[in-house]
Amino acid sequence: MDIIEATSAFAALSQTTRLEVFRLLIEAGEDGLLSGEMGEMLDVKQNTMSTNLNILLRAGLIRNERQGRTVRYFADMQGIGGLIDYLLQDCCGGAPEKCLPIRKTICKSEPAL
Repeated sequence: MDIIEATSAFAALSQTTRLEVFRLLIEAGEDGLLSGEMGEMLDVKQNTMSTNLNILLRAGLIRNERQGRTVRYFADMQGIGGLIDYLLQDCCGGAPEKCLPIRKTICKSEPAL
């Protein structure tokens, strides 16, 4: 992830409904949620929900999967891990190895130092 992608992710999360959707999808885990389910939970109209989901998709924070005539949404753990890894890549005052344990746990892969 680079600074442009990180900025896009933070911009996507800087709006209340999108942050609530993101948190719902984190909580839903592997089951994900349908757009309509999230709309009902948050009392958000379908067209507004669709717009917000597209912004989160473009930011790489969520992903979707077509299931017949419906589309299920999931938190994109790889995208989230990439954002956290980007934030921590220069951590610990020039001793990034101190942050390596948390980076490995979050990103599920050893980042390049």
